[in-house]
Amino acid sequence: MALSTKNYYGNIEISNDAIAAVAGFATLDSYGVLELVNSSFKSAICNLFKRQQYAKGVVINNKDNRIFIDIYCILKYGISISAVAESLKKTVKYTVEDFTGMIVDTVNIHVVGVRV
Repeated sequence: MALSTKNYYGNIEISNDAIAAVAGFATLDSYGVLELVNSSFKSAICNLFKRQQYAKGVVINNKDNRIFIDIYCILKYGISISAVAESLKKTVKYTVEDFTGMIVDTVNIHVVGVRV
């Protein structure tokens, strides 16, 4: 499913894969995040055939042109999980809203593990 908006110049459609890639890049660029991981076994199988490494571990849902983002990641050992998660929420929300021009309703961070 794609997000769509209309302006003076015409219709604009943004795919969920493009939004996931932007959110994944913003996630991996944040301090304390080591890698993105798949949310389920089904998504792990599907991602074997995709070429986008940044979309792995990012689930995008949308309803009424509002974006809901779930991010599954592994964080660096020894840092404050709550501080990194809060910073990550703000960074991803700002980046995706700037990219799409639409409202990001929620960003959920799922910390799957920590690693040195």
